[in-house]
Amino acid sequence: MTGRSASAVLPPSLRAWLGPIAALAALVVVVLGVLYAGAGKPGPVDARIGAAVDGVRPPWRHVALAMDFLGEPGGAVALVVALVTGCLLLRSPRAAVLLVAGLGTTVGTATLLKHVVGRTIHGEGNLSYPSGHTAFLTALALVVALAATGRLGLGRTAGTALVLAAALLAGAAMGWAQVALGAHYPTDVLGGWCTALAVTPATAWLVDRMADRPAGQPSGAGRRERG
Repeated sequence: MTGRSASAVLPPSLRAWLGPIAALAALVVVVLGVLYAGAGKPGPVDARIGAAVDGVRPPWRHVALAMDFLGEPGGAVALVVALVTGCLLLRSPRAAVLLVAGLGTTVGTATLLKHVVGRTIHGEGNLSYPSGHTAFLTALALVVALAATGRLGLGRTAGTALVLAAALLAGAAMGWAQVALGAHYPTDVLGGWCTALAVTPATAWLVDRMADRPAGQPSGAGRRERG
């Protein structure tokens, strides 16, 4: 039991708190998706926030472009490869699996939601809800924070604070860049952030379940022994 808990990518101490947070995040994603389904214009909140953030000039525009690159295929692949390599060097194969599975599931969910919700920006065909860039970087931050929590042996309060702070920082940074560059509405960004909060912990739980399964007694072993 101790060995499995130590290597878990979703530390047992965090499950009681991250579960309800993930459920609430999923609810926010659904509510926003229903509110903005098929829309092609910003809502009142989007208009106010967008007016204050949109159209940044150098040097902040260069910062926004650099952040945006991290969510593009080239930047995203480079980040994932570097972090997976780091996990393997630190002998944390389960964390490496979560990086690939968690990010893939989160981005895949965001992509699917784009087509289901059908919200657009700057014309037909530019699906915007939820923000895939924001979902990706938030999910990446969540995976790294979860791995750090387990490796450092942090308790429930400190671990949850670290995970949520990492998610908030990453989501805010990428969200600002997307709104500043005019690529997304603020509510798209919120939807992407909540998508990662909902999907990544659930994926971590599934990775732990699958990884721990071989450690238990094989199905039917007791019956074979009695026979």
